[in-house]
Formats: sequence, structure tokens, C-alpha cells
Amino acid sequence: MRYTYLTVDVFTDQRFGGNQLAVLPDARGLSTEQMQAITREFNFAESTFVLPPSAPENDAQVRIFTPGREVPFAGHPNVGTAYALALLGHVHGRPVGDVLRFEELAGLVMMTISRSADGVPQTTELTAPAQLSLGQVMPVEAVAAAAGLPADAIVLSHHVPQTASVGLPFTIAEVSDLDALAAVKPDLAAFDRHFTGLEGDALYLYVQTGEASVQARMLAPLHGVIEDPATGSAAAALTGFLAHLSEMQDGTIPLTIAQGLEMGRPSLIHGAADKVAGQVQAVRVGGPSVAVMEGFLTV
Repeated sequence: MRYTYLTVDVFTDQRFGGNQLAVLPDARGLSTEQMQAITREFNFAESTFVLPPSAPENDAQVRIFTPGREVPFAGHPNVGTAYALALLGHVHGRPVGDVLRFEELAGLVMMTISRSADGVPQTTELTAPAQLSLGQVMPVEAVAAAAGLPADAIVLSHHVPQTASVGLPFTIAEVSDLDALAAVKPDLAAFDRHFTGLEGDALYLYVQTGEASVQARMLAPLHGVIEDPATGSAAAALTGFLAHLSEMQDGTIPLTIAQGLEMGRPSLIHGAADKVAGQVQAVRVGGPSVAVMEGFLTV
């Protein structure tokens, strides 16, 4: 059988920047094993497979795979899939409007599409499927070893390294400066020793670069991704986590995340978290995408 695919670069408006994504807009008939094999063939950080929804009020079921496994939720696959479907103009015979509702293992993901005056899709934004949850605190020595850094490069004045999630968990740690961030070199043996079996088995490292901006790197070798140039789910978790730490009790807290610079694939992610009475509510991330390739594959 022949399947149509599109590839898009996500969280960038420049082709060959951002994070690559392969989208199969009609994956009906593929088994889980075939989806995993196709993902390994593309060898991008993630690929998505679009299926009919189980509930008629939703637009699609979206399954997301890394080269190593299926994941319940991810950021750049949602942003890129919504953009690809908006370019096509339809999903399983239904027209694509300005809002898409994706069924995923983590829950319902709401996508908002912004268009130019002539109707061309420009940016897409997701609302995370889950509220912020905080998990395991990680020893500084374990985080530093996995990142290939000395322990004193991990900043503890704002928070300890900790798992945070709005649908997909990450261990989040602040590092001292951009030089330390540039020096990060993932140690696969240390990941195996310290992160195997943990909920937050991917590591998101960041440096404060302004009042509402950071630069970050994401390491997930246990998922088959040594480093990712733009990670919307991690950016959403960080946006929610930093909003949780903020003294602001009510309002919207923005965060701009630069990622992928060290990989030569610069990306820019725009995040925002709503707080009500000191509690983080909705978390959103989004940005532009650009189409790169389209074609057919045979299974």
C-alpha cells in the first residue's frame, strides 16, 4: 500500500531550521509495528500518524512515535501536524478550520491555527492536555553526569532538578550560563545508570537569557533521540514550571524558548501559562512551521 507523507520544519519560519517532522495525514490500515518502522525509516525525532477520531466532535486521532517508542503527547508533532493538515485543507474528508481537536494517549489536545489575510496558515498553537504536575527530584550529581557537566554548573538557587509534565514528563534543570549550556555532551552510560525506568527520563536544560526568555537543550537518548532541536512538550513543561515558581498569583506568564542553536537548527518556541489564585491552569506553546517535502511511501 502507498501512503502520502509530508515533512515540515517546526518552530521556525526558515526551511532547514527548527525540528523536522514527518506526517502521514491518512494512516488507516497501518499497524503499530509498521508505524514504528516508518518512524525509524524517517529517523526524525518524531513522526505522526493521523487516524479518524473516536468521537465525532473531534477532528482526528494522532499517534506520535519517536524512533524508540510511541509517546502519549509531544509538542512539535502537534504543532507541525496541525500546520500540515491546515496546508492540505482537510482531514479525512473534513475541512480544516481555525481549531483542531486531536485525540491522543495523554488526552485531548486543542490546536489553534493563525492564518494570513489570504487564509494561508502561519502559526499553530497547542493547549497542553494536562495540568502541570511535579514529580521526582533528581540528584544534582546524576543530572550533571548525564549532561557531561561538572556538578557546580547546575543552578540550585531557583529550584532543584525536578520532573515536570503537562502531558509528557521531563527532568528540568537550570545551568549556570550559555558556556555551560554549549558544553553539554550527553553521557549515554550515565543516562542508563541514573534515568532508566524513571518517569522523567529525558533531560531539559535551560539558561535564563532575559526576564521572560531562556535558551534550552533537550537530551533523550533513552527515547532514541540524542538531542532534539525544538521540544514543544518540554517547553510547555518548563513554561508551566517557571510559572509555578513565579510570585504572580493571577494572570498570564509568557516565556520564549530558543533551542537547537548548538545543533545548527535554530528554533523559537512561544509559551504562556495562565495562573489563577496561585495555581497554574492552561499552558500553551506554539510557533511557525514551514513545509519541506511531500511524497509517497510503500508498506
